[in-house]
Amino acid sequence: MAAKSTEALNAKSSKIIELYGWDLLLGTIAAFYVFMVPYTKVEESFNVQAMHDVIYLRHHLEKYDHLDFPGVVPRTFIGSILVSTLASPFTLAVHLLNLPKLYNLVAVRLVLGFIILSTLRFFRIEVRRKFGHQVEAFFVILTAIQFHLLFYCTRPLPNILALGLVNLGYAFWFKGSFLAALRCLTLATIVFRCDTLLLLGPLGLELLLLGVFVDRRSLLYILPVFSFVLLYSKLPHKELRFIIGSIPMFNLSAAIAASRIYNNRKKKAWEWIYFIMIGSFVVSLGCTVITFMASYENYPGGYALKALHQIGHSNNTTYQWVHIDSFAAMNGISRFCENDFPWRYSKEEGIAIEEFQYRNFTYLLNEHSSIDGFKCLFAVNGFSKIYLQMRFPLIVLLKEPKVFVHGNLRNQDVAKSQWAGCP
Repeated sequence: MAAKSTEALNAKSSKIIELYGWDLLLGTIAAFYVFMVPYTKVEESFNVQAMHDVIYLRHHLEKYDHLDFPGVVPRTFIGSILVSTLASPFTLAVHLLNLPKLYNLVAVRLVLGFIILSTLRFFRIEVRRKFGHQVEAFFVILTAIQFHLLFYCTRPLPNILALGLVNLGYAFWFKGSFLAALRCLTLATIVFRCDTLLLLGPLGLELLLLGVFVDRRSLLYILPVFSFVLLYSKLPHKELRFIIGSIPMFNLSAAIAASRIYNNRKKKAWEWIYFIMIGSFVVSLGCTVITFMASYENYPGGYALKALHQIGHSNNTTYQWVHIDSFAAMNGISRFCENDFPWRYSKEEGIAIEEFQYRNFTYLLNEHSSIDGFKCLFAVNGFSKIYLQMRFPLIVLLKEPKVFVHGNLRNQDVAKSQWAGCP
């Protein structure tokens, strides 16, 4: 009886792995990026602050962050409300357990990643139906060893919110439901205002032409996407997030090529192509590791505020006023990073550096290393550049002080606490 129960359990486990194994792989990598790099950049600020306000301020619209910092173009709350609503069970648990706000930032990012990867699963299933299990496997492997798609899929950018609709559009396109595909892409463009069909994967570009030549089934799907990339390249301002919606399609082309090469690897004419493909996989994985390490060091504002909360904690009943300058705010700090009493925060802009000594701020997070009336308490390094050298290790990530934390010389807590000092 026990043996039958064990067999049934093993069969059930095997079925779960068969159905959701690829999803667990991609989800685990995406979650790893969230936990290791929870902070956000200025490009994500509108949706991040909107999610914070939906969770904590709810119907008190007059207190919402976008009223003080509206930005240069109108934005929609639709994506932020959707993600915040789905994350509500987690945010409620964080509130009941009295955990820091940063846990809710992790929660909403994980929920966003779940949404995007669920739509990618829908696309992947259509890939399997049309091209087979082997192409599906290579598609997942290529997605896993590349950095940007899984790193960005949890980041609340308008382009990422649109990526979910793009993935659905691709899947409907493969199914032959052209009207449904058009609806998805149109909704993504109108609501989130991004170039939903423009994108280029690092390994997808490398194997794109090879994929077209060895299997012409991909030509029908690649040409429209590739045409949009060419058109977009004419614009002066370019960022990967603008074209991220095309990575799944280019990865599909690479997967088709990789599958054909793998099946013909024992043929003499294909041997060198097979070794080139393996080398490309290794290089892509190496680039992913380097890019992750650089990204990890690219949020000095968030790390500086976290360190200030830990070192500058006081049992004093008076407020601890923290001024956050634009550079620190753009590099890792959002309202999710703020703590409750006695901490209070200001992002007031336009304050001249010589004016700070006349203000009553307790601490400053600033890009300047010296400010009159304040003592530099410690500095946080950030990623500067990649340095190539002719010895091991060949690639070195160089860091330099990016955010300086200053304490008001008139404040007793600043004088009593132990600080690392600044270089």
